[in-house]
Amino acid sequence: MWRTARDSVCLLCRSAPAPRKSLLESGQPWINLRTFGTRQDRPSRMVLSDRVARGPRDDAPRRPPRDRPAGPWASTNRTVANVDRPRGQGPWQSTSTSAGRSWDARDRGDRREDRGDRGGGRDDDRFKALKMQRALTSISYSERAQVKARISDIESFSQFPLQEAVGEAITSEVLKGMVDVKPTPVQKLAIPLLLGQSLTRKSSTPGPKTDAAREEFLLAAETGSGKTLAYLLPTIHALKLSEAGDADVLAYNERLEAEKKYRGDAPVSEWIDKFEPHPNTARPRAIVLVPTAELVDQVLAVAKSIAHVARLKVRPLSANQSTGKIQRNLYSNGGIDMLVATPHLLAAMADSDPNILSRVSHLVIDEADSLLDRSFSPETSKIVDRTMPSLKQLILCSATIPRRLDNYLAAHFPHIHRVATPNLHAIPRRVQLGVIDVSKDPYRNNKLLACADSIWSIGKDAARHEGAVDGESDIKRIMVFVNERETTQEVAEYLVSKGIDAIALHRDTPEHRQSEMLASFTTAEPLRIGKEDAEERKQLVLAKSAGGRHLPNTKVIVATDLASRGIDTLAVRHVVLYDVPHTTIDFIHRLGRAGRMGRRGRGIVLVGKADRRDIVKEVKESMFMGQALI
Repeated sequence: MWRTARDSVCLLCRSAPAPRKSLLESGQPWINLRTFGTRQDRPSRMVLSDRVARGPRDDAPRRPPRDRPAGPWASTNRTVANVDRPRGQGPWQSTSTSAGRSWDARDRGDRREDRGDRGGGRDDDRFKALKMQRALTSISYSERAQVKARISDIESFSQFPLQEAVGEAITSEVLKGMVDVKPTPVQKLAIPLLLGQSLTRKSSTPGPKTDAAREEFLLAAETGSGKTLAYLLPTIHALKLSEAGDADVLAYNERLEAEKKYRGDAPVSEWIDKFEPHPNTARPRAIVLVPTAELVDQVLAVAKSIAHVARLKVRPLSANQSTGKIQRNLYSNGGIDMLVATPHLLAAMADSDPNILSRVSHLVIDEADSLLDRSFSPETSKIVDRTMPSLKQLILCSATIPRRLDNYLAAHFPHIHRVATPNLHAIPRRVQLGVIDVSKDPYRNNKLLACADSIWSIGKDAARHEGAVDGESDIKRIMVFVNERETTQEVAEYLVSKGIDAIALHRDTPEHRQSEMLASFTTAEPLRIGKEDAEERKQLVLAKSAGGRHLPNTKVIVATDLASRGIDTLAVRHVVLYDVPHTTIDFIHRLGRAGRMGRRGRGIVLVGKADRRDIVKEVKESMFMGQALI
């Protein structure tokens, strides 16, 4: 057949050389491609290699990767940071050699495997904006799971080895009227640890302590988790134990009893100032430091409820008190056991009378992330240094652990025992977050209008669904947070012009006035107003209102972060973030004003053109999944 086809072609055509066609000129380009793939100078697919049995040689030089050429500029345009290299490999060698390339690949693989622990439990890279903006120390979810398992068996305060008087104060005073009360996670972790029970988790930096007589603890727990009771119960327990073994106090009590018998039925308050001073006069044995006068009053109320049953003297020290009252509290002949104070005032008094800090055995620094920041750090450090000779227990508490605080503790207290709750740095899932895009209709970049409209919506919804007492109306208490002090007055005045009862709270507000403003926001009791009071209040608001409208069932505080730290705003169910917070730390503290002590709450974020929408979106997603903001 082939011969017949060949013979049918003329001799001229058979003898002429075949024309060379390019690949583009060919009518069937895949034929030429196949021909190029089976050229004789390359091994055919059907021919076995003569090196199959020998395998690749390990000592053979490898070609450098194309995207990483050798030379002095080998490390430019990298996609993986050149950090944490083994010793002996500089930044140039590790990028241009095959060893450096294999180490990079291995490092990236380790990061992918360990991302759940070292990255705070993330399974993916969705939360890029939070990772860029985060200022919090990450805690792995494996550690959080271990903590949950460790505290699962504790169901009651009676399981703690507290003194009988202290345990009685919990049920009769602190948690009076509550049914089936269980300790919170931070209380389950901190109380046994502070009472001296064995630790199941070693300190972050093992080794011998610098001072065997002093213990150092860090209590890190989410907002509204009961940290105040977690450190007050063990501290008062320790004060009662030390009082029983203090020779000076025992001798004084004997002389006091003899004086009582001598004076008969005369009240002690009439002659105690003429009697000899108590060994603890102007020398407290325990000090609790808090950043604001409002927190002084808040912690004082809890401490006094315990001390009333345990028979201890607790006194405050803040700018809300007059000079005469401070003198009577500190220098009373009856003595003082615990002092709740702000750092600036206590440091100033310690400069004039250093003996005030001479007998301190327990020092608590509440809101440590604020008190060890730039504004409070000089006074706080001065107090810590002066109490060190007699100090037995140092306790630091905070709802957020910024990296700067973590670095400070690593440098100054390397052997501190760290206690972190499973939900640290997480906003409770019972707090819902809504987002209002101010750039869209009907607001058109008017944040003031959006803020007033959201508050009116809350007030109208409350009046529609809640059943009020006859003749009275329930008042919703709302907090609006801004980033700048100057904005507080502007927002408050605008809300008042729209018929909303709003006041501004900022740094320049006098401290006694701050306490008055927050008084109605820190009580769990319902706030109601009668018709007569509502009418009078309406006239006051309408006098300042421009539109002639009035929202009777709301009360609003416009504040900076001054009101977001530690204030137990039990009555607040709604928080409006007028400005998007700068960091995740501010997100946690501001949204933590709502939904405290197991209550439900709601946050509203006003997002404008210049705000980071990606951060707000990821915060909302993290809250929905119950994950930490890291």
